[in-house]
Amino acid sequence: MNEQVLTGILLPFLGTSLGAAMVFVLKDKISDRVQRMLTGFAAGVMVAASFWSLLAPALESSRGMGKLSFIPASVGFLIGIGFLLLLDTVTPHMHMDEQVEGPESGLKRTTKLILAVTLHNIPEGMAVGVVYAGWTAGEVGVSQTAALALALGIALQNFPEGAIVSMPLRAAGMPKAKTFWYGVLSGAVEPVSSLITIAAASTVTFVLPYMLAFAAGAMLYVVVEELIPEMSEGEHSNTGTIAFALGFVLMMILDVVLG
Repeated sequence: MNEQVLTGILLPFLGTSLGAAMVFVLKDKISDRVQRMLTGFAAGVMVAASFWSLLAPALESSRGMGKLSFIPASVGFLIGIGFLLLLDTVTPHMHMDEQVEGPESGLKRTTKLILAVTLHNIPEGMAVGVVYAGWTAGEVGVSQTAALALALGIALQNFPEGAIVSMPLRAAGMPKAKTFWYGVLSGAVEPVSSLITIAAASTVTFVLPYMLAFAAGAMLYVVVEELIPEMSEGEHSNTGTIAFALGFVLMMILDVVLG
């Protein structure tokens, strides 16, 4: 594995870790308004990345199919949605807007919160992995700078996500160092899923358009199921909408400038 690929798959993990480190800087609890702003920004980045960095290259690489070039993108997208729906159904976890405080039978609520963020990070790691696999395979529509733009964009949106997982745990009374490591561990799944995706895509290059669309579907599932509901509720819903627009535009700029 070359240095560029290694850097790309580690960038999102670094973003999550830096966000988790905010537990040492910020107050013990993030206000609802700030959390909606961070969530909206993350959602905007993910929506823009899903189209420009994943679906557009999937369509471009399938153009040899003529009027049927929509098939790989459509099939991969729907399978990605279904995969995250399955994970969401079979894995016990909290939604991002639930509170950590209070006893609960079965799995601890803190564990469920970490599982929720980990679920979010799986499609992000897969997205980075499949784009780098496309670049190394010479896939049409995927360049090194475009792959870097996606990795950087996800790293930026992972920064608030790392804070969102660590700060509520701190507010529930957990020591700062422990909440930081929980936040870091929640992001560790990203480089792992990136490596697995690269290995799988490299062995069967013809499935790359399907895998690009699969990652897009998985990411958009997270946006629709978790992030948008959280950023839109409450009296400060406009804050989340504005942050969504800023995240979307920033990711679009990164993709155009670096791609």
